[in-house]
Amino acid sequence: MSPLRESRYPTVAELVFSARALAVRRPGLCTLREVGVSRAGRPLHLLSVGRARRAVLVVAGAHANEPAGGGTLLALARRALREPELRDGVSWHFLLCADPDGASLHVTPAPRTLYDYHLGFFRPSGPEQPEWAPSVLPPDRLPPETRALTGVIDELRPYLQVSLHGTELGGSWVQLTRDVPGLAEPFAKSAAQLHIPVETGASDAAGWPASGPGVHVMPAPEAAPAYPSLTDDARHSTWYHVHRYGGMTAVIEVPMWASDLVDDPAPHPAPDAAMHRLAERLLRDAGEVRRVLEAAEPGPGDTGGPLLRAAVWGLELVPGLAADLVRTPPADGTRAYVGSVDAFARRVPLRAAAMLRRALSGTDAGAAARLERLVAHWSDAFATRFRARWVPVEHQVEHQVRAVVAAAHHAREQSP
Repeated sequence: MSPLRESRYPTVAELVFSARALAVRRPGLCTLREVGVSRAGRPLHLLSVGRARRAVLVVAGAHANEPAGGGTLLALARRALREPELRDGVSWHFLLCADPDGASLHVTPAPRTLYDYHLGFFRPSGPEQPEWAPSVLPPDRLPPETRALTGVIDELRPYLQVSLHGTELGGSWVQLTRDVPGLAEPFAKSAAQLHIPVETGASDAAGWPASGPGVHVMPAPEAAPAYPSLTDDARHSTWYHVHRYGGMTAVIEVPMWASDLVDDPAPHPAPDAAMHRLAERLLRDAGEVRRVLEAAEPGPGDTGGPLLRAAVWGLELVPGLAADLVRTPPADGTRAYVGSVDAFARRVPLRAAAMLRRALSGTDAGAAARLERLVAHWSDAFATRFRARWVPVEHQVEHQVRAVVAAAHHAREQSP
């Protein structure tokens, strides 16, 4: 696997510093303000460029382990200041980090290998994720980060919200709450120029209609989910909050390490058998992590910390997810889809092991050491199986920038 040589991902403090510098240099066009605070009291910052009523809202940092969005957001802000045509009738608004508490716990700004990435890994449980919380929690229990985000949407009423996401290993794809005709071509062109594979069968969008390779449109509310056991539903996330104002959301995913196995549209010779094998491995790997947890100190009843809560939450998803893979016909019979599910099934126990290792490192050194061996072995197997190759940070950022600009242009042509 190629090491990271060129650059690293900015921290939240660096994002705020850079955004403040932009606002100082261009006070007539640029403002920075606080729009809320996290559960731990960290401020949430919104950088705005331009003053037109028709707005684009770009959100970074919704998932702490997906760090490319911060750099993308700054590059977009600088481009909007530099290119007046981007501000022609449109204002741009950038939520610097939707989950600063989570960002403080994911501590791999410059990972050199998948193993290194997972040593500092954190991704909160579903109810603690700002965008996903509305799909699993009642309105009166939503975290303040979610309320801040929806408050910004209520204020700006953007015709387009863009949520910047990523994956540690795989390809790039887009999820849309409504179709954006014309987006697929520039998206594919950018990916090809930057040598980033397009994930044509993304498991995150299993069964969704596609308006082009890697560009997926969320299905109608009555459509059956591909994985019935998963309680979260994109159609109840903050991605849909903008619809009440006639807007839409585009979610743009970009990989840290690329794999050409996720863009193969050829039919898989035996997708059902492959799903059975993936389900068996998922149960086996998660079982190894659970046995360490059950024998460790603190015990499984202690879910006081975010790392431990997230690890336990991930393990609890496994039985239902494995059953879904076996009982539900594959949503897509291509090699790309089977490869995407393979990656998904590796992530769940690997992430649980990584977070549990960190949670137990101060109380049970033996358990932490056993988990570290699992993280090392599974990270290496993941990278080897998918022939992982590093995507330079500059390419990750440039691809997302291009996709956002294209989405803003084509969505504007449709907006009232």
